[in-house]
Amino acid sequence: MTVQGNVLGFPILSLITFLPLVGAILLLMVGREQIRSLRNLALLVSVATFAVSLPVPFLYDQTTPAMQFVERAGWIPSLGVTYFVGLDGISLWLVMLTTFLSPLAILCSFESIKHRAKEYYVFMLVLETGMLGVFLSLDFFLFYVFWEVMLVPMYFLIGVWGSDRRLYSAIKFFLYTLFGSVVMLLGILAIYFYAGAQTGTYTFDVLALMRVAYPNGSVFDFLGVSLGFQDLVWLSFALSFAIKVPMFPFHTWLPDAHTDAPTAGSVILAGVLLKMGTYGFLRFNLPMFPEASQHFVPMIFVLSIIAIIYGAMVCMVQPDMKRLIAYSSVSHMGFIMLGMFAFNAQGVQGSLLQMINHGLSTGGLFLIVGLIYDRRHTRQIAELGGLSKQMPIYATLFAIIMFSSMGLPGLNGFIGEFLILIGAFQVGWWWGAFAVTGIVLGAAYMLWLYQRTMFGEITKEENKTLKDLDAREIATLIPIIALCFWIGLYPAPFLRAMEVSIANVIQTVEKGAAGKAVQGKKAAAGQVGNPATGRLGNQATGQLGSSGTLIAELPNRPIAAWHDREGGR
Repeated sequence: MTVQGNVLGFPILSLITFLPLVGAILLLMVGREQIRSLRNLALLVSVATFAVSLPVPFLYDQTTPAMQFVERAGWIPSLGVTYFVGLDGISLWLVMLTTFLSPLAILCSFESIKHRAKEYYVFMLVLETGMLGVFLSLDFFLFYVFWEVMLVPMYFLIGVWGSDRRLYSAIKFFLYTLFGSVVMLLGILAIYFYAGAQTGTYTFDVLALMRVAYPNGSVFDFLGVSLGFQDLVWLSFALSFAIKVPMFPFHTWLPDAHTDAPTAGSVILAGVLLKMGTYGFLRFNLPMFPEASQHFVPMIFVLSIIAIIYGAMVCMVQPDMKRLIAYSSVSHMGFIMLGMFAFNAQGVQGSLLQMINHGLSTGGLFLIVGLIYDRRHTRQIAELGGLSKQMPIYATLFAIIMFSSMGLPGLNGFIGEFLILIGAFQVGWWWGAFAVTGIVLGAAYMLWLYQRTMFGEITKEENKTLKDLDAREIATLIPIIALCFWIGLYPAPFLRAMEVSIANVIQTVEKGAAGKAVQGKKAAAGQVGNPATGRLGNQATGQLGSSGTLIAELPNRPIAAWHDREGGR
């Protein structure tokens, strides 16, 4: 992977990343009792960050997989650490999702946060800086710093402003994520020392480390499974990212964290933080350890299908609205992982697009729950019912976001799920069939939730005096709904921007070690791929036409080689 010069000539990515941090510092200078000034300043800073990020998609060069808007500066030269940031088609929309959701999360907090408002908005802005840094870092040391920085404010947001079991949920979230982070650090150090020994240069530069071919010869056998160096490092990264996704069986922290987090915390957690796990797999595991990625495809597919079906079935029996939506995230993130490890253009594009879709639809659902919680101070479905008569605007916006989450045609969820299913069916019809089961169950639990809360007679006296949404509350939902319709009706701009970068990742996985430098030397020119996986030509990745629609020719199936080796065909 190469880098491309910064067309703007000034460090726009650093400005986007650290503007919220500057805002947090300014908030520290405002008096604690000036709540109106605190929240207005926090909103202004987050909106300014989104405004600064808006030119990036328009200036982004969609024809190259190279890193763009790159900024590099020395930091700790004795260790090979640099301040190195940039973005490509994989990180572009995740950065935009972060800057888009952050002001909405702050806006929804205006009336619900009454105590320690100063600290709350400071933590929200510091969290935004941490999230942006994760998506933009191209140095492993810098990436790890931002990864850990992001953990601290979310811990306090849950632990201080959460609901009944907030301390338990905050500690559980912190320990799960911290454990995964420590294991990932071991993996980072392993490739740092191996690559340094091979090339003579010790560096944390992600792009340089991606050009090194890591050995995959057997190191030891575990329960009859032969594992190599590449497998072990892949697992160290995968554990951290799997916890963050979260994949089954590492998902148990998520329902607790969502249930007890404040509304804004749940929006950011579902909308952005979970995507750091899937982003990590796509950014690091697949291109850096291609043979290991193919080696663990069966495991990822099985765990993804379990998550899809298990998460949906658990949703059917949840009495708490917020907990139901939390378990729906487990199911939806299983879809994202399934598409990513299909290793074809449709599956991986659908996976990346669905990261954005899930952030919008599930973030919107948590906003919906927060709005009714502010009025009734309960999330129990049995305490609600018949709300559409009392709150027609609320019911209408709830319905649109619900249909988005279900994947109704015309809304964003349909596009992502459709592409993922195409990718899964190319791998094997049974994987696609299992995934469809999750969609059916998803429609069932979402429609049942809506029916129990919006329709029927109002049986609780407290619900008869509820007020409908005001202008501020509508303003938090309308931007999300607008994007849901935009992606659902015209996804071409989003797909085009990620197309080339995704094709590059797929080709890297297919070529494996043959496409990388080995001990400082490039592979032989005639060596086009790993014999075990076959060749992936330029057309084999699948392409999107200029309109963003899929062409008729579907890609070859890189994973087919695994079926051949395992006797699957």
